Amino acid sequence: MDAKKWFKEARFGLMIHWGLYSLLGGEYRGQRMEEIAEWAQSYFRIRNAEYSQLAKAFNPLYFNAEEWVQLAKDAGMEYMVVTAKHHEGFCLFDSAYDDFNTVKGTPFGRDVIAELATACKKHGMKLGFYYSQELDWHEPNGGGYLPKKLNVGGMHWTNNWDFSNDTEKDFDQCFRAKTLPQVRELLTNYGEICLIWFDTPIQITPAQSRELYDLVKSLQPDCLVNSRIGNGLGDYRSMGDNVIPEEGMGDALVESPATLNSTWGFKYYDDRWKSPEKVRSIKKHLNERGVNYLLNVGPDHLGRIPAPAQEILGKVGKNSL
Repeated sequence: MDAKKWFKEARFGLMIHWGLYSLLGGEYRGQRMEEIAEWAQSYFRIRNAEYSQLAKAFNPLYFNAEEWVQLAKDAGMEYMVVTAKHHEGFCLFDSAYDDFNTVKGTPFGRDVIAELATACKKHGMKLGFYYSQELDWHEPNGGGYLPKKLNVGGMHWTNNWDFSNDTEKDFDQCFRAKTLPQVRELLTNYGEICLIWFDTPIQITPAQSRELYDLVKSLQPDCLVNSRIGNGLGDYRSMGDNVIPEEGMGDALVESPATLNSTWGFKYYDDRWKSPEKVRSIKKHLNERGVNYLLNVGPDHLGRIPAPAQEILGKVGKNSL
């Protein structure tokens, strides 16, 4: 099927945010964060020497790729988007370009993305990757340092707690040494990928966005690219986080990424779950306007999708529209 046709007809997908931040669960040294939990390192300004130690505790004994995929299928979802690498720089896949990953850097020692790719192929679920192409707090030359604005909650886009001199940073070095080669790995080593979900284009240049886009298309021409690659590129539009548009989108390819509670990454004390009725209502509203609903869950440090999320998605599937 034509890539744009399947996306237009997909209507419903599962997004998964999972990383070292899942071990913190939104809490650090007696403090809780009100903001989204996957930003814990920036919020608490945790130095890499300490944050990297979390990898030694990453051993999610209950991670089961088939269970994740089956949960999505049972909910009536057609595709899954997983955080291959978020802003913390930690990868859920084996990489030759950074040992800060689940295979080389943890006692778990397994390639999460490989297992999900196998499970998705087995169960007929399309697989996409979230990849933070610019922000990388593990890297001295990670981006986000040119604009002086802050994210909500006073969080810095760039790691200026370990690497304080922004004038010495060169994002192009990180872009060429890590971003481009890791995107190549993701689109070479894991079979057919339906889309790649880039994020937070703050200072990436038009030339860099174009080079990244062309790389994706050279490796997998049918892999769709979202608009957050930056600089007006992309095959489809990602709405703002938790933005539910009122207007119809016609033939345009549009997706609304949204949370099931109030966070993307796991936060153990966030119980503000949407009811199954609310999820179905939002899905109906979006689908009637030609918009896909990409609904996010955040597994915990043991690899478990929280029980309330499983219950809600199970009920959504039994009453899917």
